[in-house]
Amino acid sequence: MARPRVLLVVTADDFGYCPRRDEGIVEAFLAGAVTSVSLLVNGTAAESAAELARRHQIPTGLHANLSEGRPVGPARPGASSLLSPEGFFLGKMGFREAMAAGDVALPQVQEELEAQLIRFRELLGRDPTHVDGHQHVHVLPGVCQVFAETLQANGVRFTRLPVERGVDGCAWLEAPAQAFACAVERDARAAVGPFSRHGLRWTDAFVGLSTCGRHMSAHRVSGALARALEGIPTGHTLTAELMAHPGYPSVPPSGGCGEGPDAFSCSWERLHELRVLTAPTLRARLAQEGVQLCTLHSLDSKRPGEAVLGEASLETFLEPSPPCP
Repeated sequence: MARPRVLLVVTADDFGYCPRRDEGIVEAFLAGAVTSVSLLVNGTAAESAAELARRHQIPTGLHANLSEGRPVGPARPGASSLLSPEGFFLGKMGFREAMAAGDVALPQVQEELEAQLIRFRELLGRDPTHVDGHQHVHVLPGVCQVFAETLQANGVRFTRLPVERGVDGCAWLEAPAQAFACAVERDARAAVGPFSRHGLRWTDAFVGLSTCGRHMSAHRVSGALARALEGIPTGHTLTAELMAHPGYPSVPPSGGCGEGPDAFSCSWERLHELRVLTAPTLRARLAQEGVQLCTLHSLDSKRPGEAVLGEASLETFLEPSPPCP
């Protein structure tokens, strides 16, 4: 058998957000289209999702959440910089604005991350395979240092580095989505230092900023992987992660993390991702292009010397990007 050009981990985010989301994620896993999930332990369906993960032996990581819903830890309104007066996290952009203004107490971030790791172990009875961040909060300046320290202290080695090569040139992205993607990339590049110093590991390449929701297609997933392969010597196997959000649309009031499901969760876009991932078109295209689906565990156990980004590879995969529009 020819050596694969890409070993691809397909991670379904937001496991535990609602039963309908989880139904679609499990369907994709059983179809072989998803190889890993990231669990929201403050999701309204976290307990039933954990049971599904145990029943179907789904590799499960923690989707650390500092931006949506209610906290897991002891944070209380009026006493925590993480929360609104109503007792909810500050939101995707609200948390970023508070961090930029210096209004977030980083010890409270650490306390919440620790609480979510403890809750994960209570639900699954084991450590997470990886920890990433809901809405990419884990790469924010300041947060990334606390995040890396907390993972190292808890023996977690794998995380996500959301740097997608060429995302600034993806003309199909609406201006707000492209601006957010470029901001995430800038933060992720800056997080490499803290992540590396604390022994965290990640795949060589990442795909998902340009293929989220309505923008996912077999052609675009393939194109993103092709961009990641540019300049990679023949015979070298690239490791990559595809971030996905498959599922059946949430029906309010069911779902969410304590304040109901958001608009994206209720939209047809989740179902669109599920259909793209499980359709024969994508699977056939990936196989034709030498892409083999796998888990983080298989990357670590089968190819320990090549499984993740090494210092010698940083220049290749994290070369300076042109300014985002």
